[in-house]
Amino acid sequence: MDRVLWMDEGTKVRSGFRKSHLLWFALLTLFLIVSSLFFVWSRIQTIQLGYEISNALKEGRALVETNKKLRLEMATLKSYARIERIATEELGMSKPRPDQVIVIR
Repeated sequence: MDRVLWMDEGTKVRSGFRKSHLLWFALLTLFLIVSSLFFVWSRIQTIQLGYEISNALKEGRALVETNKKLRLEMATLKSYARIERIATEELGMSKPRPDQVIVIR
């Protein structure tokens, strides 16, 4: 009878020992799963931000190129030779005579 009681008590202790190990194993497994998911999520975010940066740089280069073209067009449109040609040919203007020029200081 002593043996049976002793085995019953040992079995109870052993059962509690198993439950605590099972709890720690479950917590460790949960921690590993959560940390793995966080790692994967952070890598996906990094890749997505890389794509966004690449698209922004591409758009920036396109805007710089458009700016260069517009500056060249503005310089062409403001050239004195072009303005003089339009004034004489399309608007029928002529160069003023010296007595028509008034210098303002």
